[in-house]
Amino acid sequence: MNRRIVTFDDFRDAITAYRLPRVLIAALELNLFTAIGTAAWTIPALARDVKVSERGLAILCRNLAMADLLKKKGQTYRNSRLSATALNAHHPAYRGDYLRLITSHWADWGRLLESVKSGLPLDHDEPDEPDYRRRFTWAMHHRTLETAPKIAAQIDLRGARTLLDLGGGPGTYAMAFLAKNPALRATVCDRPAALDVAKEIASTHKAGARLSYLPLDLLTEAIPGTYDVIWYSNVLHIYSPQDNQAVFRRALASLSPGGRLLIQDAFLHDREGLLPEEASLFAVSMLLFTERGNTYTETETRAWLTDAGFERIRILRMKKGTEDWEDGILEARSPGTNVETRARRTGSIKSSRSRSSR
Repeated sequence: MNRRIVTFDDFRDAITAYRLPRVLIAALELNLFTAIGTAAWTIPALARDVKVSERGLAILCRNLAMADLLKKKGQTYRNSRLSATALNAHHPAYRGDYLRLITSHWADWGRLLESVKSGLPLDHDEPDEPDYRRRFTWAMHHRTLETAPKIAAQIDLRGARTLLDLGGGPGTYAMAFLAKNPALRATVCDRPAALDVAKEIASTHKAGARLSYLPLDLLTEAIPGTYDVIWYSNVLHIYSPQDNQAVFRRALASLSPGGRLLIQDAFLHDREGLLPEEASLFAVSMLLFTERGNTYTETETRAWLTDAGFERIRILRMKKGTEDWEDGILEARSPGTNVETRARRTGSIKSSRSRSSR
């Protein structure tokens, strides 16, 4: 939804929207939901446990209860269901790496002016450490854990036998496609530190036996092997237009005839390249954290695909409420007859012969 700012009151409301997010981050910084756990606490007892003032904690907890993250009854507070699980470090469903990532972004966004002036990401002179890459990869798994199965359920991969999750990080989407398609085999391609996480995740899934791993630099190395489907999710925005065009050419070379490239990303869909709001704001994250990243319009991405040699480019619409980003996934095909069509034609011929013999 577009947040239009027309009046001064609109402007004030947009700026002061930071208040509740800062309350939530303060609670995370205190590990408050973990401290509360499954018990009911009074403010004096909880303040002693987390070593803060009673006055400060009372105001913080009141606002967390207002947001329904805590449940207040008389003088006591309990965790909500969400707070007791995904926000509680003692629960198996805890999403700690993703919570730490978004908490750190509060301070990073406070330094936005630095990147606006320089055009460079924050801390651009620091190397990408394997430990950071590992934490980031787990964070991306936590982010897409619920979305990936919903997306996989809506994309028809019948007839496809091989899928490449290009820049797939933890392989969360690859695992979702494997779970939905028993005849499919998949490969997740990324940096070695990310693939270590993917291996850990796959080891907990029955379908993980059908997942293989490909360490690769997307920008400098050709993609070995041939695939029926390439899944390129949340990678487009990391790279420049020229980088993405190079990746598209490598992807086309590794697709079987009629194979599909599926691109899921924060596309801008209006004529001026301003909307949706979330896609436009996400470009700020790319300014803060990448050397050349941005968010791109569907139209310009289609043009890059066409220049690379792809055909039959279209948007696949996902059900509202199941999307990673608004307005669907971009599909492009390599020239030739695709494997799904051949499989269905073969099935139709067999079915026709079967009927004619009766």
